[in-house]
Amino acid sequence: MRYCSKCVYPDVSAAPLTFDDDGVCSGCQVDAAKPTIDWPRRWELFKELTGEYRSSSNYDIVIPVSGGKDSYFQTHVAVKELGLKALLVTYHGNNYLPEGEDNLYRMREVFDCDHVIVRPGVEVLQKMNRVGFKLQGDMNWHGHCGIFTVPIQVAIRYKVPLILWGEHGFMDLGGMYSFNDFVEFTAKFRLEHALRGFDWHDFTDEGLDKAGHPEMKEGLRPKDLLWAQYPSDDEIIDSGARGIYLSFYRHWEANEHTKLVMEKYDWKPAQQPFERTYRMMSNLDDMHENGIHDYLKFIKFGYGRGSDHSCKDIRSGKMTRDQGLEMVRKYDHVKPRRDLDRWLKYVGISEEEFDMVCDTFRDPRVWSIEGGQWVKDNVWGGRSAYGPVHGRPPRFAHSFAA
Repeated sequence: MRYCSKCVYPDVSAAPLTFDDDGVCSGCQVDAAKPTIDWPRRWELFKELTGEYRSSSNYDIVIPVSGGKDSYFQTHVAVKELGLKALLVTYHGNNYLPEGEDNLYRMREVFDCDHVIVRPGVEVLQKMNRVGFKLQGDMNWHGHCGIFTVPIQVAIRYKVPLILWGEHGFMDLGGMYSFNDFVEFTAKFRLEHALRGFDWHDFTDEGLDKAGHPEMKEGLRPKDLLWAQYPSDDEIIDSGARGIYLSFYRHWEANEHTKLVMEKYDWKPAQQPFERTYRMMSNLDDMHENGIHDYLKFIKFGYGRGSDHSCKDIRSGKMTRDQGLEMVRKYDHVKPRRDLDRWLKYVGISEEEFDMVCDTFRDPRVWSIEGGQWVKDNVWGGRSAYGPVHGRPPRFAHSFAA
């Protein structure tokens, strides 16, 4: 395994990376450009762009929100600084933390905005959790799908062409683009990156039959997943819908956003420590995001949110690399006991089955088997064992050392 010499990211990651001759990852390289950006000029460009979409009789802009710190910051910029009439749109995956739920429902009050919230049925979401976990090792796939589908559906339904996202996640973490690219949201990005190449029909009984996974069928039908169905190309073209990212026009730093929204709007971070990260202000919209979902990333790629959040804070100067290494040591490997017990009960799966399914998703570029244990290289040097191999053979068994 190769790790960035400036932050702590591995070269096998969910957000693809490249490295320069000094071993610095593309995420750090792109982030290092922030001080060179003419942010006042970018702000003027943003005002001009949004000004073109102001309406005398309709919403000016749609803002996808989860109720998190970034959602508050986006809405603050659009509503309080620019005076836009915004329609807030939320996909609700049924597992908000109490403080996250409170933050979400307060948005229409503190910003005086209309707010559309789409909440799929609980049984459908439980089924989606189970299929996603078994099919692709991501029990929270429904969340990614909802977040990147529902706002576009609503924008087309209400004829509001401009959609405001926060930061581009793959650029923010992995340096997929530069700040001079001004990329916009696309169906291609949604499908190939945000949804890992899967779409709603892959979760239906028909789709699972076609893919050769009849044992995963949960009785899901197309009409159970209407919220997950992306608009057609014709609908997108006719509506003129476009999604822009605020981070290309405004300096983006989550710690500063958090401070601002706490002071101005009494926004609340998590009130109970997470088991797999030190940050208390992230992922309040899904209690399983920092636990089970992130543990599955560790199972696949050998790193987790201890690395993600450390990289962000190292780049922003809030943390040294040595401090980041300690966060990785402390959090990345942790099997989240509290969160796992809660999720297993929610979906009706045993821990034995959970462990067996998890092992089928181990990436052979990261993991090897030594003495009946899963072993990988560490960012701080050396190799360590991280748990026993379970009964079910991994999908990549032919690639592993004995």
